[in-house]
Amino acid sequence: MKTQTPQSTSYDVVIIGGAMMGASAAWFLSDDKDFDGKVLVVDRDLSYENTSTMHTNSCMRQQFSGELNVRISQFAADFVKNLPRYMGNDDRVPELSIRSFGYMYLADNDGFAEVLRESQAVQVAVGAATQLMTPDQIKAAYPFYNVDDIVLGSINLVDEGFWDATAVFDWWRKSARERGVEYIENEVVAITKNAAGTRVESVTLKSGEVISCGQVLNASGPRASRTAEMAGITVPIEPRKRFSWIFSAEKSLDRDLPLTIDPSGIHVRENGGGTYQCGGHSNIDPAADYDDFDMDHSIWENHVWPILATRIPQFEAIKVQSEWAGHYAYNTFDHNAILGPHLEVENFFFLNGFSGHGLQQSPAMGRGTAEIIVHGAYKTLDMTQFHFDRIPAGRKIIEKAII
Repeated sequence: MKTQTPQSTSYDVVIIGGAMMGASAAWFLSDDKDFDGKVLVVDRDLSYENTSTMHTNSCMRQQFSGELNVRISQFAADFVKNLPRYMGNDDRVPELSIRSFGYMYLADNDGFAEVLRESQAVQVAVGAATQLMTPDQIKAAYPFYNVDDIVLGSINLVDEGFWDATAVFDWWRKSARERGVEYIENEVVAITKNAAGTRVESVTLKSGEVISCGQVLNASGPRASRTAEMAGITVPIEPRKRFSWIFSAEKSLDRDLPLTIDPSGIHVRENGGGTYQCGGHSNIDPAADYDDFDMDHSIWENHVWPILATRIPQFEAIKVQSEWAGHYAYNTFDHNAILGPHLEVENFFFLNGFSGHGLQQSPAMGRGTAEIIVHGAYKTLDMTQFHFDRIPAGRKIIEKAII
């Protein structure tokens, strides 16, 4: 790691982690007319090579079981489709769209079918276009599926599918820098609190600098617990390995493949150009080492490919073109976001624990985090239910649509 030194010894906000969540929060802080403070973003690697951001599916969905999660994704869709407007009508900013091939949830038992029905009612009530499909309807619309074991399907073909997350990420960073947000490649190795333990006073960088700060934001992705520990805080987040494969089929499908969530947990989607992207993990799912990105080839051969070939028989003859392992920032408490300030260390804020659906939530999460830091309250979506205080209280928010 090449270390870069900050330009100042004091900042109003220090963001630890500059990938998608940190970049979103930094940009929304810079976009808040009531905020004129200095922001420092510290990241161990500004190439972001091993971040969850770079290992993502780059898709968004509105098919969640919780109303707030649905609304968060609806804002993401609006943000992506109106990116130039949100970024001040900057004519350099590209027009983006969502390739809405949808997510197809497949239920193979009555219990999960009922979960899909209940979730669809929540989604439709707040304006989502989710449709329930019988096996016969699924087969008619997508003849390539084997639905012999399927009881019910759920799909939404509006604002649900692939989006260019890299473009949004790049423009958040570029625009924030132009507005004065400072990014450095370095690492926070210590956090110092006041004598009472109620506030962070400074962070220490790997290169030795001690930086005083008004507020600290933990946007460290899978490393969130390590960052919190430096402030004497325990947060239930750990890295979980997730494997991805890009493959081509000997005989391509004759229409777009929705991002299909098989009852086994394997998911596969259209990738374009006759290729497809698949993801999964082992049945044994322990915490991973922070730097462990090794592939386990047996998972593909013994688990993933057989399931794919059973669900979509045309995928019996396929060729893997690339593969990689990435990490979920997995919230072991309830698989949902952890936001807001700490109960005792009042200027330590969380932006953590997205458990695989963070990329699509990043616009709303960054906006909400900027609001709570600047104003002490939410101005748009009320994210209070995701605050850290639910963890010590044992108050779980159960999201049933986790992939």
